[in-house]
Amino acid sequence: MTKLTLGPIAYHWSADRRRDFYARIADEAPVDEVYLGEVICSKRAPFQEADLPTIIERLERAGKRVVLSSLAEVMLTRERKATADMAAMDSHEIEINNAAGLYARGKRPHRIGLFMNAYNEATIKWMADQGATHVVLPTELPAPAIAVATRVARDLGLDVEVQVFGRASLAVSARCYHARAHGRTKDNCQFVCEDDADGMPLTTSDDQPILRVNGIQTQSESYVDLLPEATRLVGDGVTHLRLMPQAVDMVAVAQVFRRTLDGDHELSEAEAELRRICGDTPFSNGFFYGEAGYRRIANVNRV
Repeated sequence: MTKLTLGPIAYHWSADRRRDFYARIADEAPVDEVYLGEVICSKRAPFQEADLPTIIERLERAGKRVVLSSLAEVMLTRERKATADMAAMDSHEIEINNAAGLYARGKRPHRIGLFMNAYNEATIKWMADQGATHVVLPTELPAPAIAVATRVARDLGLDVEVQVFGRASLAVSARCYHARAHGRTKDNCQFVCEDDADGMPLTTSDDQPILRVNGIQTQSESYVDLLPEATRLVGDGVTHLRLMPQAVDMVAVAQVFRRTLDGDHELSEAEAELRRICGDTPFSNGFFYGEAGYRRIANVNRV
């Protein structure tokens, strides 16, 4: 059966919000695997580290597999140490999002995360040679490229994961625009990103929504929604479908995807329910069809 996964929280949610979120995920969400860890900003990590053992225990008691995710950008000595410490762990599977993690892992088994850019067959083979057992494909790959990458990865014995819900990560930067937009420096940000639980909106000069900023990360304004394409992904051999946490009812989102995958939900009804859950946030699937990522392509039968 295709596995539903919940990616790591990208935003700086409060400790209380995180605890409540994962308690509901453990008790109510039909997801098989949950990724935990700070992937965007190392300054946020201390706010969640104390709760991690309890969250892990609760998720595992509920039958969820826990995978620990590393930082997407490693620049400082403390970030290299944190990455190396995680890479040395054997208690849980590790998702590596930066080349520093590959170096620290030393060809021991690991997963490749969204930030490692597994764009083509040669890269995936190289990753497998470094010990990868599982690869998350870049969100911007079109359907034919996903099919090719999946075939190659499966032939190498790797599981394959594709993001099917949530904002697309478009870039990470050495600088924190989130802090700069509030007249602060990265080192003295005062954690202003906590004020934007679903990212800070950016608009064009004529006030049209265009992007979201999350610390050093730039995201899409729209939520990627590949619910109509999920059956095709499974048919192409994708083994894991990833839901990225957003400031909506993620338990309800997971239930919609699970019921649809199980054939218990008509697609039109499922899409209507997903729209109700997500309110006014636009949906997109343009990358999947080789077009501008923000677009929503209605004809799901096209290549």
